[in-house]
Amino acid sequence: MENNLQYSIIYADIRPEIQERLSLGVLTIENNTVHVRHSEKKLRVLKQLYSPREYKAISSIVRSGLRELTSVDTLKYLTRYSNNLISFSPIQSIDKTQANITGEWLYKNYVYDAATA
Repeated sequence: MENNLQYSIIYADIRPEIQERLSLGVLTIENNTVHVRHSEKKLRVLKQLYSPREYKAISSIVRSGLRELTSVDTLKYLTRYSNNLISFSPIQSIDKTQANITGEWLYKNYVYDAATA
């Protein structure tokens, strides 16, 4: 398992009824350590799409709530009880020896790459 990198993409559910969403960040699990990285730029865009109350809930979860995430079970709990504001992709596992993929690569390819913005 030490060569595995697990990840989940963090989304803001903009219009759940049509599955419209915006990728906000990536959560990686490596060697039993959880890392969360999000895009402040994308998070600020949500101010225009949500009510102040909804925006506060989303930004609070993304900025600080996920930092306290310690297990996959907590991630599943957040997915169920986020009131259709935030969702997470299913947890994927990558063998790092087969693919040269890191948390940074995941963030740049699935969330935000400042070089191409």
